[in-house]
Amino acid sequence: MPDSASHPLSSSRYSTSKPEHASPPQAAEEEEEYTRLEEWLHSISHGIGAALSLAGMIVLIVLASIAAEVDPWKIVSVSLYGSCLLALYTASTLYHGFRSQRLKRVFQAFDHCAIYLLIAGTYTPFLLVNLRGPMGWALFGVIWGLALGGIALRLIWPQRFNLLRVFIYLIMGWLIVIASDSLTTQLSPTGLALLVAGGITYTVGVLFYALRVIPFHHAIWHLFVIGGSVCHFLAIYTAVLPFET
Repeated sequence: MPDSASHPLSSSRYSTSKPEHASPPQAAEEEEEYTRLEEWLHSISHGIGAALSLAGMIVLIVLASIAAEVDPWKIVSVSLYGSCLLALYTASTLYHGFRSQRLKRVFQAFDHCAIYLLIAGTYTPFLLVNLRGPMGWALFGVIWGLALGGIALRLIWPQRFNLLRVFIYLIMGWLIVIASDSLTTQLSPTGLALLVAGGITYTVGVLFYALRVIPFHHAIWHLFVIGGSVCHFLAIYTAVLPFET
């Protein structure tokens, strides 16, 4: 989700330098160490995720464009979703792929911002196609407003408001509960099950992300992220594209 001297499978460790005025949470984040093998696995796993994201985006856009009755909102929403998905995996691949600390800090910021984009982007097809109307547009405005706010905080004050940025992630992730009744009636049982399964997969993955004593915990987290993304892609494929507007 983030120069070349030794082979990537080398077991030597390296650490990122602490920013001069970093707050404790940010400093700890910058100092986390991974072996070169771990970083290689991190980069490769999400590199595969980026390739799958590009392929999936193309599939969704093509299917939305050749439907018997073309709905522009489907094309727009799946294009936005696919772009956000691709941005996340690309940012993560680059962050873990570079050893230069300056480049890692740049792509780490890109990675953090892309999380906001992916959450909002994943909502978009359901809000603009399945829900549309007052509820859909209201949630669309709120979710993208929160995403842009979180990105602004990360870029303008990178060493501050860490807890607030995490809180925004959580608010965005649970916001869909407001429309749960409408989604239950507007989504197919399969689509709804896949949507929930994706959320559960991401949540279980967070446990591995947090349990840093587990070997390769971050690589395991990456696999759960890919699993959650696959579930949500299939939810959009089965519940959004066939939806009659």
